[in-house]
Amino acid sequence: MSKVSYKELMDAGVHFGHLSRKWNPRMAPYIFMKKNGIHIIDLNKTQAKLEEAAAAMKQMAKSGRKIMFVATKKQAKAIVAKHAERASMPYVTERWPGGMLTNFATIRKAIRKMDHIDKLLADPNSTNLAKRERLMMSRQREKLDRNLGPIKDLTRLPAAIFIVDVNRENIATKEAIKLGIPTFAMVDTNTDPTVIDFPIPSNDDASSSIDAIVGKLADAIIEGLKERTNTKNSEKAAAAPVAKEVKEVKEVKEVTETKAPAAPAPAAEAEGEK
Repeated sequence: MSKVSYKELMDAGVHFGHLSRKWNPRMAPYIFMKKNGIHIIDLNKTQAKLEEAAAAMKQMAKSGRKIMFVATKKQAKAIVAKHAERASMPYVTERWPGGMLTNFATIRKAIRKMDHIDKLLADPNSTNLAKRERLMMSRQREKLDRNLGPIKDLTRLPAAIFIVDVNRENIATKEAIKLGIPTFAMVDTNTDPTVIDFPIPSNDDASSSIDAIVGKLADAIIEGLKERTNTKNSEKAAAAPVAKEVKEVKEVKEVTETKAPAAPAPAAEAEGEK
């Protein structure tokens, strides 16, 4: 797993925090200095925390678990969607529907409704529907797809959740904490990092910074998925000769049993002696 260099983080503007008057005192351990009224994040600590988060995500992906990406702010939407799709992970970039995690069963019902509408519109008999009714169903389908499309393959709660801007996504954060779901997040100087399991001190407003952090995490997930696939292939390859040998032994045994002469009946032996 390649390590993000200090220069890469610097060039992406990951070190720029908020105005010092807007800071959260709990971010003090991650602040390097104050310059021109702006807090500067310690990139050495960002590096360490990013590597820690990437290693944890890689392990989760390797074990076949899903990580949900959440970012509804304008400058993060497209970036997070791109990297989440690249890593084959669910994501939320539109409005976070309350109860997405705590009331997951209801969300699954809405996804099933979306599938039901698809089947209904694809049915040849649906031509009998009134034009207005078809239009209403299509609009409802578009709305559901916009909000829930990226998580339609998520059949159970995610193993973890990654958040860009904890303050903005406070509902998602609270739901994950309530359910005991591990949280990963980019934490800026105006954020409380103590509520996050894997905080990554970084600028969560600049597109370049978000791209650098999320891209690194997506790479770690992809690496984990590749290792999972390689492990499965190795296990299949190792099991193949054993399965073939067992099959051959079974076939030989069946042939031997078929050709073996039948033993004389006990009664017939007794009559021969008389």
